[in-house]
Amino acid sequence: MTPLPEKEDEAVTLATEIVLPGIVEPDGLQVRTREVPAPGPGQVVLHAEATGVSFAEQQMRRGKYYGQPPFPFVPGYDVVGTVAAVGPGVNSALVGGRYAVVTKVGAWASHVTVDAADLVAVPAGVDPAAAETVVVNGVTAWQMLFRVAEVRTGGTIVVLGANGGVGSTLVQLARHAGIRVIGTASSRHHPAVEKLGAIPVDYRDPDMARRIADLVPDGADAVFDHVGGEGLKQSWHLLNKHGTLVSYGIASIKDEPGSAQLAYMKLFSQLFVWNNSPNGRSAKFYNFWAGQRKLTTFRERLSTDLTSVFSLLADGVITPQIAATLPLSQAPEAMKLAESGTVTGKVILLRD
Repeated sequence: MTPLPEKEDEAVTLATEIVLPGIVEPDGLQVRTREVPAPGPGQVVLHAEATGVSFAEQQMRRGKYYGQPPFPFVPGYDVVGTVAAVGPGVNSALVGGRYAVVTKVGAWASHVTVDAADLVAVPAGVDPAAAETVVVNGVTAWQMLFRVAEVRTGGTIVVLGANGGVGSTLVQLARHAGIRVIGTASSRHHPAVEKLGAIPVDYRDPDMARRIADLVPDGADAVFDHVGGEGLKQSWHLLNKHGTLVSYGIASIKDEPGSAQLAYMKLFSQLFVWNNSPNGRSAKFYNFWAGQRKLTTFRERLSTDLTSVFSLLADGVITPQIAATLPLSQAPEAMKLAESGTVTGKVILLRD
């Protein structure tokens, strides 16, 4: 492809990107510069303003994210930015507008080429960093709560990791919908969890499950579990007779060597058995990319859900949980901070 159109005597447009060369420590991330190609048919070049560090990138660094591309590659699950150029067949009115897009990989860069059909408009007046906190996290929380578990007003849910990016958004969406929330977190994060509107329980407490059960003696309508492992059984037993367990990860194995494939196979097998047990409860695994084979429907659903989350953000219903902001060039430091377990919310990378 040819480079972006340039004025005479101007330098070629260059992109700065962060490369994950292999299974490395955060300091092993590399900074690379490349020429920005012109967008192809149906594409746009997004001048990135904010991206972030999610659990997905942390697992990709370890080579443990299911379906990640072969090394080396540019990580980055989502991005917010302004359209800098459009390709053939794309409305030029998009140029200068602020949009969000989910990329899965490739967003840790100053310029990102994406399909115009994947863009979701960011409401006027919403800060790019604030918007970035609820792109993947917001869609994930919204879909798990309202599409998968279908929890109704007056219900009670349990959110593991209520101080995290997905967890904190899930708490806020649930509370706005009139749903009672019990959220697990380390004791240092309890004030933040309480401020979001949840009842905090220390996940390090050996009696955590019993303490939660005391708060919901009839069982929870849903439990949202990203930890997996042996604790998943506790989550299952916390449900009421019509409750739903929503599993969306296996954080418990993040530091274990080797592939995560076997762990996921065991997880899926366990969920299948529970889901088909004749006891009225259900167990489901949430996959952000489920249904992507029907691309048009997938895009429509994602756009609808993210637009709903953006509207709540713009109205002040959702408070963006920004753990810290760092320039893109400091991605190694951002990764370390995100992995430290000491922050509430999402670590955001801003363009340098």
